[in-house]
Amino acid sequence: MNPQTRRNFLKTTGCLTIGFSLAGMSAFPELLHPVQELPGGLRRHPAVNAWLEILPDGRLRVFTGKIELGQGIRTAVAQMAAEELSMSMDLIQVVIADTDRTPDEGYTAGSGSVVNSAMSVRYAAAYARQKLLELAAEYLDVPITGLWIENGRIGTANDTRGISFDTVLDGRRITDTVRPPVQLKARSDRRVIGKPVARKDIYYMAAAEPVFIHNMRFPGMVHARVVRPPSYGAVLKRMEENLLKKEFPKLESVVRDGSFLGVLSEDEYTVIKAQEYLKKNAEWDQEKPIPEIENEKLPEYLLSLPATDETVENEGSDPENDTDIEWIESSYFKPYIMHGAIGPSCALGLYKEDRLFIWTHSQGVFPLREALSGLLDIPAEHIHVQGVPGSGCYGHNGADDVAADVALLARAFPGRHIRLQWSRTEEHQWEPYGSAMILRNRAILSDRGRITHWKYDLWSDTHSQRPGGSAGKLLPASYLRKPVTDNSFGFSGGGYRNAIPYYQIPNRYVKAHFFRGPLRVSALRALGAYANLFAMECFMDELAVHAAKDPYEFRLMHLNDPRAREVMQKLRNRTSTASHPEDTGIGIAFSRYKNTAAYCAVAARVAVKDGKIQLQKMWSVIDAGETINPDGLKNQTEGGMIQSASWTLREEVTFTPEGISSTDWNSYPIFRFGDVPEVEVTIIDRPDTPPLGAGEAAQGPAAAAVANAVFHACGKRIRRLPLEKYL
Repeated sequence: MNPQTRRNFLKTTGCLTIGFSLAGMSAFPELLHPVQELPGGLRRHPAVNAWLEILPDGRLRVFTGKIELGQGIRTAVAQMAAEELSMSMDLIQVVIADTDRTPDEGYTAGSGSVVNSAMSVRYAAAYARQKLLELAAEYLDVPITGLWIENGRIGTANDTRGISFDTVLDGRRITDTVRPPVQLKARSDRRVIGKPVARKDIYYMAAAEPVFIHNMRFPGMVHARVVRPPSYGAVLKRMEENLLKKEFPKLESVVRDGSFLGVLSEDEYTVIKAQEYLKKNAEWDQEKPIPEIENEKLPEYLLSLPATDETVENEGSDPENDTDIEWIESSYFKPYIMHGAIGPSCALGLYKEDRLFIWTHSQGVFPLREALSGLLDIPAEHIHVQGVPGSGCYGHNGADDVAADVALLARAFPGRHIRLQWSRTEEHQWEPYGSAMILRNRAILSDRGRITHWKYDLWSDTHSQRPGGSAGKLLPASYLRKPVTDNSFGFSGGGYRNAIPYYQIPNRYVKAHFFRGPLRVSALRALGAYANLFAMECFMDELAVHAAKDPYEFRLMHLNDPRAREVMQKLRNRTSTASHPEDTGIGIAFSRYKNTAAYCAVAARVAVKDGKIQLQKMWSVIDAGETINPDGLKNQTEGGMIQSASWTLREEVTFTPEGISSTDWNSYPIFRFGDVPEVEVTIIDRPDTPPLGAGEAAQGPAAAAVANAVFHACGKRIRRLPLEKYL
């Protein structure tokens, strides 16, 4: 086959696949920085064609296994590729979370999207640039150092037009894999990374254009609703299908499998009314699944449950039995809180010719595929799961469950696209919540006001029951005629995330106690770090008062890390130069997320008047290493502070023995637009250091900053959330 024929063949197929090795090659060594270790995503999927496709027209298609949750990963990934291949952002197309096309990157969680996925794209693109330059030098018979590369073309200094990537590749299929060292662009040459780049999806949201999975429609599609049990563990005893169809003649189908019950119709209003009818008329056997607990007694009840103990840290001496030593003690409590996604969970499904197609806003399309395979006994290779952005959620809400619902319905009603959207009540009642936590601090101060001993005990349920390939973790699985169950505890480590102080304390003892609580729980943004840092940083404020130290100085005297000290010092400068009204209080807090990711310090100003807390302003200083998109980092930090403030001041899941009682925005209040404080974020950019996960850095310190501000405004130390309830 001659080269021209090969090019035509590749143009017909639509793309060129690239994956190659450049071990030992170093074009422009004076301009480029070698990277010796590849990111985790690229180590698991080392072929360049797992991340990139160069299209015949010179555009670039980029793949990421992560889902867009509002964190801006689509934009960050495009920036990485555009930078390393010197391309305009308009020439980059990003494909997200697709089991048929993208690398398996597990879950979009833990503030790891930029660190793992986006950086994998960056290194793959840098590798591709080097190979393209090498091939162009060979094609043009010129030294590689005399070439330029720009927007899908390569040329010499005397040739302003150059030749296309398509010409350079000349139909060749390069299949090697990436191996270090990789040559990244030097800081001085970067034009896209570190610059604010607008997210196109924000424009479409503001313009009310279709963006989310909720907007998807297919020709001939039917709508569906699932009839939920009245409470956990209820069993469907009887439903009159004939009466139902007589009442609603437009129903296409009624699907029942054990206690799993769904209705389908081309008319969405019909299935909504049929769902309401069945809620009133179907008969269920049920026991009260939740113990009768007074809300005020919830901490005591949780402490009474059997617990599994785990020593997290045991460093130094323990003078527990020395009666001459004075321990300073405080206890804190965080209730169950919910994700509260503004758009209720939604999914679409189609079962056709022994293949299942699912469209979902799940944070893990590959684990979901494995779980659906086990649920329906369908080979995983016969299931295609496509990620589509949903209306906001950081953590494990109902996205996987609604996908399981629609998968069951699609198998029972094949050949038609099915759209299933939960109601607000369903979302509030059935999503997995963030666990309630009890937190106890004890410390000893020296005569000079330094912490010499630190003891911390926490009680928590698990912080992740994501399916992870297990069908038994999906909500409808246990209601089937042949139920699928998984009673494993889940991820316990999330409970003690950030439980070890980042401060320099010589003697530290941290212990976790894990119980199984009465409510369904799973991953919520920052996992246990939110409550642990709330307790830790409030206690640091209390210790500063005991030591008669300024809150900033007290923290700084326990911090040796220069980067930690800098975020604190910059925060102090920001707040000290601002004017503060009388009768307000300033609270501060600090953390390094996971003790390995972004550094974040937060300050809050509140006024307490007539028994109400007025949150006026919040400041943050964040060091997330190299900043890819400063606007994106600011947005993440601002949003994290505001979300945390809403959790801290207002949010609490309520329940009775019959079930969840916080079923709407009145019984589960969140911040409205009028409640949002002024926010100010300062970024410390470190372009010569690796990027650090930042999406969950602000939640913990923001909570403590608000609580500490309340104390400094009115003198009342509130140790139980939500603050407004216990003021």
